[in-house]
Amino acid sequence: MHGLMMDMPLLIPSLIRHGAQCHGSVEIVSQTVEGPIHRYTYADAYARIRRLANALEAIGVGRGDRVATLAWNGYRHFELYYGISGIGAVCHTVNPRLFEDQIAYIINHAADRFIFLDLTFVPLLEELRDRIPSVEGFIVMTDEAHMPETSLPNAVCYETLLDDQPAEYAWPLLDERTASALCYTSGTTGNPKGVLYSHRSTVIHSLGILISSIAMRSTDTVLPVVPMFHVQSWGVPHAAPVVGAKLVFAGPHTDGETLQRLFADEQVTMSLGVPTIWLGLLDYLRASGKRIDSLRMFLSGGAAPPLSMIEAYENDYGVDVNHGWGMTETSPVAAAGIDRKVLEPLAHDARLREKLKQGQVLFGVEMKIVDDDGNRLPHDGAATGELLVRGPWVTSGYFDDDEANAVAFDAEGWFRTGDVCAIDPTGHMMITDRIKDLIKSGGEWISSIDLENTAMGHPDVAEAAAIAMPHPKWTERPMLVVVPRDGAALTRDDVLAYLDGKIVKWWMPDDVVFTDELPHTATGKVSKRRLRERYADHVLPSVNETP
Repeated sequence: MHGLMMDMPLLIPSLIRHGAQCHGSVEIVSQTVEGPIHRYTYADAYARIRRLANALEAIGVGRGDRVATLAWNGYRHFELYYGISGIGAVCHTVNPRLFEDQIAYIINHAADRFIFLDLTFVPLLEELRDRIPSVEGFIVMTDEAHMPETSLPNAVCYETLLDDQPAEYAWPLLDERTASALCYTSGTTGNPKGVLYSHRSTVIHSLGILISSIAMRSTDTVLPVVPMFHVQSWGVPHAAPVVGAKLVFAGPHTDGETLQRLFADEQVTMSLGVPTIWLGLLDYLRASGKRIDSLRMFLSGGAAPPLSMIEAYENDYGVDVNHGWGMTETSPVAAAGIDRKVLEPLAHDARLREKLKQGQVLFGVEMKIVDDDGNRLPHDGAATGELLVRGPWVTSGYFDDDEANAVAFDAEGWFRTGDVCAIDPTGHMMITDRIKDLIKSGGEWISSIDLENTAMGHPDVAEAAAIAMPHPKWTERPMLVVVPRDGAALTRDDVLAYLDGKIVKWWMPDDVVFTDELPHTATGKVSKRRLRERYADHVLPSVNETP
């Protein structure tokens, strides 16, 4: 027997329609590529989104067509999120930080018909034009006053495209499983892999993060530093209109000075980004003496934040720092924040350490950890194993990639994340490493994440990465690669002395080397693969000491 309830599909236009109807006067503020600050409201945005939908159909975009964006966080990109998906096409957000070969690969793999691009990326696409034959036209996201001369064929100005289009549009009643967006992984090993989101998964993900412990509120002003060109800006553009939170987009500018100014000018209360952003902002605040007093919380994700960073923001600036975990394949947020019932009884230092966990699993996501043979391990906070996930916003397969799909799931259909973690009895998870980055010394595992975070507590360490190095006796031993802070005279012995007593002795790095900069992936994570390649010929001092 079925219940007698209306069977209405979950569709993305419903999110912005609700925002315009119930929170129509709330602002969306953008630092534009052209320079000035742009302001309008949810009601204004919804009118332009409907004009965009009409414009897309006028140029021949149909259901299932892939339409790419190559753009920063801003109001026009926000409009594309809704306009492209709303008509039944697929919004393919291209990460401009990928290598040119990877950008060409994913545009061709997706078979994009049109590309919407910010002014910044006109030269890049002029360079790639002959390598992306599926693309029929380019829409430059600016007005006629700033429209550049370009060799791109069939180039059109975005504002001209919208001119004379009606602000009324009847959204099609799509199947809620219709593909809505396409996002590719950063391709750290092999070609990037495409994750194809649906209207249903996107709407449910939005509701999932809104009932989490880090939920935004109607009284919040939210600045997502995490880019809209990767994993849908952690769901913020879809969730914010539901509760009527004010949105602030920083455009191409994510430096500490710009962020502090926007936080102050717009009275931002909540922001989301990767640890490198927050470390850079922290350096700016310390050097300038400026404040971020409107902020009530940060969400940090993408990599583990060091304890020293959490301490500095909470103790010196009164900002509640929360951690989240997810990946492209999980839409992306699957865990975030720490249950207040867990935090409140703890002493100050214990509470901060608890925040090093990646967060509590969100309602709608299931997690399990398994050993090397696929056997389930207990959620006791101590056992560690590979993390597998499933849920309504977790991918069921990569887009047109049978080879990747063959190894991505277990026999029960759970997605293999490649992360190693522990899960406690209250559903909080702690990532200890990536499987490929674990260091196995003498048969025992060493967590590179814990080693790095401990090292970054040193006041003269700006960034650190631990990698496994070959060893004739122990098979592998850890080596620490350190970026000193500007002007710091840091030595190997200084770092080792700092670590002494803070980690178990057999975790102590066999060597510490220094570099001006660590290599990062297109999503801001440290590239351990490139570090291993860089130091492939390095010999640990302990190798020569082995009998």
